[in-house]
Amino acid sequence: MPVIDIHTHMGVNPLPVPSHENLATPEQLIAIMDRCGVDKMCILPLSSPEALPDIQSNPEIHAACDRWPDRFIKFCCVDPRVQDNSTTHNFLPTLQYYKERGCKGMGEFVANLWWDDPRVQRLLEDCQTVGLPVTFHIAVKEFGMYGLIGEPGLKGLERALKKFPKLQFLGHSQAFWSEVGPVSEAERGGYPPGKVLPGGALPRLFRECPNLWGDMSGGSGCNSVSRDPEWGYRFMEEFQDRLCFGLDICAPSNKTPLVDFMRDALASGHISYDIHEKIMSGNAAKVLGL
Repeated sequence: MPVIDIHTHMGVNPLPVPSHENLATPEQLIAIMDRCGVDKMCILPLSSPEALPDIQSNPEIHAACDRWPDRFIKFCCVDPRVQDNSTTHNFLPTLQYYKERGCKGMGEFVANLWWDDPRVQRLLEDCQTVGLPVTFHIAVKEFGMYGLIGEPGLKGLERALKKFPKLQFLGHSQAFWSEVGPVSEAERGGYPPGKVLPGGALPRLFRECPNLWGDMSGGSGCNSVSRDPEWGYRFMEEFQDRLCFGLDICAPSNKTPLVDFMRDALASGHISYDIHEKIMSGNAAKVLGL
């Protein structure tokens, strides 16, 4: 089965990321894909002002994706403050427009607003109606960062998962993956080390909410399963039908530790071939309707 990266970014204009490198170009992404054995990448635009020094539009990213349709999968990104910053804005025409043009998901959702903000709720409701999965980034506070603001224990996410049961949520970011076990406030937005103890919010939400999927991209996704490998193997076995491989490439120099972790887990027999194939390909195909 083709390996699918559920979460990566692209630069067609020279927009710098926090490392002060430019976002990876399509050609650079293809080189990374070939090196890592990735067949297709989902490209997530960054259209909220918190994300980059300039707004990245959906059309510029989609035009680049259309040049390599066999390698790139289009997402759209819609900010809940768009156009009129209204709590009653109708997002349906915009979301339907992008879906009809081949977008398979909405994200990365990085607006620094509370989960319960009525503008966020309206956008989630319309994504559910149109049938576009949502990839979100969680922040631990308002101001000074990007991402939907979440309380400890992923309470805002939990309310959204239960309010919109037909909407597929792809979870991502340090504040999401750090909650695999009990976590202090200081560690909640970072990369907690060491053994994963029982009582984390995230395993409970996976068990209670079938519309929650794990976007394992970035250092946070890899850290969640590699910090305590024996626990990580059990976690991947239990939730094998809802975890998705990803790299979250922004700059060309980004590391790709999840590639080696997954290869080693398979080669050592810690996960089965079926689990490996689901995480590396099948689950992404399922949630995105590929």
